[in-house]
Amino acid sequence: MSRSLHDQTIALAGLFQAASLVRQVAHNGTCNEESLETCIRSLFASDPASTLDVYGGELSDIREGLDALSTSLAQQSRPQDVEILRYVLNLIHLESKLKRDPDMLDVIGSRIDQARHTASHFGYVHSNLIGNLASVYGDTISTFRLRIQVSGNPQVLQQEENAAKVRALLLSGIRSAVLWRQSGGRRWQLIFARKKVIHHARELLR
Repeated sequence: MSRSLHDQTIALAGLFQAASLVRQVAHNGTCNEESLETCIRSLFASDPASTLDVYGGELSDIREGLDALSTSLAQQSRPQDVEILRYVLNLIHLESKLKRDPDMLDVIGSRIDQARHTASHFGYVHSNLIGNLASVYGDTISTFRLRIQVSGNPQVLQQEENAAKVRALLLSGIRSAVLWRQSGGRRWQLIFARKKVIHHARELLR
């Protein structure tokens, strides 16, 4: 996997897209279905030719993530920016714990592999697949001491379909955090190389 700023920015955009969609679902019960499909599909990209291929191969597939990245990382002033950034940082932290737990990684890998049949049969945004992936997250990542506290509308989050979407999206966020680390991404870059990342994300949006 390439370790360039370009690849790091794309992986980070995948992470921000997942976080942004979590926020949308938690507050409104809806999100952009194409962006959701990109996130869920990324979980099944086991042998990509490039970082962008994980997300479908087109920059338009992660446009929402690039936008959230360039806005949230730059401003950090609006409540939604702070919320998205909190999810991103928590997901990066959880991924660092996960990489030290090979048994859990194996369980996640095998269960995602088992879900391929559901994905090919029903599609990537079908409730059967979303529910399946949500249970993978619930049985593994959710058992860590640090749990991501999702803010939103309690009535929306009480609906099982929305709760499942949130968990499936968090799992896809972990996938992007893995990809970001594999491409050389480090937490300190979000502080010290923030301007470079924002600049490159904005270039990709043009």
